[in-house]
Amino acid sequence: MELLVFGHAGTPFLVFPTSMGRFFDYEDRGMISLLADKYEHGQLQAFCVDSVDSESWYNKSVHPRDRVLRHMQYESYLLNEVLPLIRGRNQAPLGVTGCSFGGYHSANFAFRHPELVSHMVSISGAFNIKQFLDGYYDENCYFNCPADFLPGVNDPAILDKIRRMRIILASGEHDICVAENRRLSAILSERQIPHWLDIWGDGAQHEWPVWEGQTRKFL
Repeated sequence: MELLVFGHAGTPFLVFPTSMGRFFDYEDRGMISLLADKYEHGQLQAFCVDSVDSESWYNKSVHPRDRVLRHMQYESYLLNEVLPLIRGRNQAPLGVTGCSFGGYHSANFAFRHPELVSHMVSISGAFNIKQFLDGYYDENCYFNCPADFLPGVNDPAILDKIRRMRIILASGEHDICVAENRRLSAILSERQIPHWLDIWGDGAQHEWPVWEGQTRKFL
């Protein structure tokens, strides 16, 4: 797996690609040039990672149990290889972000590891991974589905860490994932977890031009 780094200082963001995306997609889609001034002047730094979605959630050729296990291996790579690299270059509080399925990865990683993440910007995320499991569901699946495991988090120390995060859920009024964003927002509200649910109007859909505007607003 490969990784691209943009910027030399500022707030570091771990950037997840869209569904089955690659580490270069964020740059190719113009998301780096969109905030070029912030990268050039030491306000923002991006660490764009590869995905293994085609080997995990989207891999219909293997049993769903193996799909989630492959995802767990991916998480181990992030924790044991990517994060040390980030910390070797930047000790500032860590953010995570991504669009579409990258929004899922951002939210899932942040809520699973709130001790590591200070702010999360999920753009048009889809948070229910049951659609990839063909009816199968085990403990690993449960703990990688934020809409399921968040209601069951009762440890005050963990909840306190989550409540200290800056949490953004951005979507559009006609986005295919808007219902999931509203649902996750309701769960966060029930748990008294501060967050900002930002639903764009004017016919906003699940598409890059909308994500560009939301990225400009929140990063």
